[in-house]
Amino acid sequence: MSYKDQASSLYRMIGEGKLLEAFEKYYHEDVVMIEADGNTREGKDANREYEKQFLGNVQEVHDGGVHAITSDEENGITMVESWMEVTFKDGNKIKMEEVAVQHWKSDQIIKERFYYNMG
Repeated sequence: MSYKDQASSLYRMIGEGKLLEAFEKYYHEDVVMIEADGNTREGKDANREYEKQFLGNVQEVHDGGVHAITSDEENGITMVESWMEVTFKDGNKIKMEEVAVQHWKSDQIIKERFYYNMG
């Protein structure tokens, strides 16, 4: 399966409400995730907790999707432009848009950097 196909499968699972299942399947134990502000989380355990906290703050996911996916198959890099509209438990409803640049090691993401407007 190509890296582009794997990224598509990852985001398909997220769209089906299976964020944590997708995380377990597609992220490497040594994954490093870097937020737009440069904040870095290292390791699958730390990143799993971050994802759980995010989901714990969401009251409702209204919609979401992928605008574009591209890949550099030779170097194992995918880039995904996506969006999600959510209401948090504090009542704040927002549309989040981001680009994720993912570096793959075999069939899992070893490094992911997010680009989004910090607003």
